[in-house]
Amino acid sequence: MTRAYLGLGSNQGDRVALLNAALERLEASGRVRVTKRSSLYETAPVGLTEQPRFVNLAAEVETDLDPLDLLELVLAAERDLGRVRTNRWRPRTVDIDILMYDDVQVDTPVLAIPHPEMTRRRFVLEPLLEVAPDAALPDGRRLASFLPEVRDQDVQKVSSA
Repeated sequence: MTRAYLGLGSNQGDRVALLNAALERLEASGRVRVTKRSSLYETAPVGLTEQPRFVNLAAEVETDLDPLDLLELVLAAERDLGRVRTNRWRPRTVDIDILMYDDVQVDTPVLAIPHPEMTRRRFVLEPLLEVAPDAALPDGRRLASFLPEVRDQDVQKVSSA
């Protein structure tokens, strides 16, 4: 089994229920087991800011899927929960990103691991560091070292794990 880290967010409908349903769908596949999940964080939208606030969390999972197959499972879970992919910054029922996949690096047109924008997003870093406080990029840089650069982003913990 491989350890991977996922970032989840929702800003439509019952945001918390949708995030829970997303994790349940992934586990129901029999190919993913959630081993840790962060607290919930309410966050301001990025990009298109005239939309509802997000609820975000991070999850550590174990999987026997390779990165591209995990991506297919994640995309299917998003679709099942009503996600329609249009504009990158649009509101969404659920968004699931593969943040890290062990120390594997992937750079394809459909998937980049580690997630290329996670070090610039407090709404990713804070929940991820809650479940993996010593997490580091494949080049050895600790993710915690990026937090000072994003402290001004609007992120508020709303519940404990």
